[in-house]
Amino acid sequence: MAQQQSVAIKVDRATLPPFDRNAISAAEWQVRLDLAATYRLVALHGWDDLVFTHISARVPGPEHHFLINPYGLTFEEITASSLVKIDLSGKPQHSTPHYVNAAGFTIHSAMHMHSETANCVIHTHSDDGVAVAAQKHGLLPISQTAMTLWGDIAYHDYEGVALDLDERERLLADMGDKHCMVLRNHGLLTVGKNCADAFMRLYYLERACTYQVKALSAGIENLNLPNQGMPEHTAGLVQWAFDGGTGKLSWPALLRKLDRENPGYDA
Repeated sequence: MAQQQSVAIKVDRATLPPFDRNAISAAEWQVRLDLAATYRLVALHGWDDLVFTHISARVPGPEHHFLINPYGLTFEEITASSLVKIDLSGKPQHSTPHYVNAAGFTIHSAMHMHSETANCVIHTHSDDGVAVAAQKHGLLPISQTAMTLWGDIAYHDYEGVALDLDERERLLADMGDKHCMVLRNHGLLTVGKNCADAFMRLYYLERACTYQVKALSAGIENLNLPNQGMPEHTAGLVQWAFDGGTGKLSWPALLRKLDRENPGYDA
């Protein structure tokens, strides 16, 4: 029988200690900073969806805790201190005035259970991402940007709002060893060993979807497909970029951009 949960997980503030920055490690605080910045960057690029969808990051240590957004704040409001730490069963580890979104828990706990290198998980409902997720052919190799991800994209059929805990096993089976996923009729998902890597994969995936939506306005019969073998060749040339390459180069610049346009994520 499928295990289901309510849409929002209430936090019992009477039995949990409040968040205390002085009580956490420097490593956890750094992850909180990076994750809060990732929320702000997703909002800055217009890929957020009011207070819905999620980005999560694993807390360093043996406890298998991860951080997720408090349900009710927009992405542009998220700060390092407002993030909620929960375990793989969805139980918060400190008090918060907010709920935790159960659908976010289902999808994200599945990915964090999947691999020790899935330290950051990003899920979006962007306009172009959902548009491609609704197309039966999925993402096509019609742009260099799409080809850089070729061979690293999984697909998962729609099963309704992600409240069924049993769906986690099917998500894992579909994900396999990939780092990007098209959730059909739903949205996009990327994972990475840190926030920078997951964000760069999302950046390329979102832009590839945008290019495809624009190109399809001329009709699928007018698309120019690359020569055979070119998608695989291109992906092989740039695979290094998603394992600390462009993330290391771009992340400091992205943080400077946030400091100019939406400061305060480090509170």
